[in-house]
Amino acid sequence: MARRWLLVMVLAMLSALAQAADEPATPSVIHLASEDWEDYTAADGHGLGWDVLREVFEPAGVKLDIRTEPYLRSMGLAQRGEVDACVGSYRDETSDLLYPRWSFDTDHIYALGLASNPAPTPETLGNYRLAWVRGYDYQDYLPNVRRYNEVLRRTGILSMLVHNRADFYIDALTEVDYVVKRARDPSQFRRTHIAELPLYLCFADTPRARALMALFDQRMEQLVKSGRLKPIFERWKQPYPFDPN
Repeated sequence: MARRWLLVMVLAMLSALAQAADEPATPSVIHLASEDWEDYTAADGHGLGWDVLREVFEPAGVKLDIRTEPYLRSMGLAQRGEVDACVGSYRDETSDLLYPRWSFDTDHIYALGLASNPAPTPETLGNYRLAWVRGYDYQDYLPNVRRYNEVLRRTGILSMLVHNRADFYIDALTEVDYVVKRARDPSQFRRTHIAELPLYLCFADTPRARALMALFDQRMEQLVKSGRLKPIFERWKQPYPFDPN
């Protein structure tokens, strides 16, 4: 009986060791692709987004390797497994990428229009001609959207609004501010808040990326519980997105 019990224990240990060997070790580097968003995920590595992600990964022994690409290309790189994750995706934007339980920030979505026009509301968006950058797919996340145009770049937005080719431009607050700063007369335009959309890393469907996603969720839970991310948002003068209120 003792010999049989010992055999069972040995087999159980061997099974556990084999299972552990099959599980990928957490990599020491995470390869991330992101658009160059000013003061958020800048190409030189500065910005709120990069600071948050460094706090998530680097204390756990994982260095950030960043790659600056347009948003759609960033998603394509993750879909092909050429990077571990792309930065700044909305939940379940694409079915062939993996989304963690935790977001890492929230996009404050605004409508930019002429100050002389009525301010839009989520309920009245469907009454207007909207525009946004190609690939952002706000029609999937905002209510009542009917008429919209996707543009390749932000440089022509103010002209579209002034020449009545669109009623409102939709984007995150930081990008709306970027556009308005380039206006000859910023007072000609008005920003109106219309939505809050959580931001995610979208991970490649690979064993390596899955291990990094598990670490991300584990670290985010710890950091939100401890409040360790609050000083980062305060330093960048941005609202803290994990306040229960």
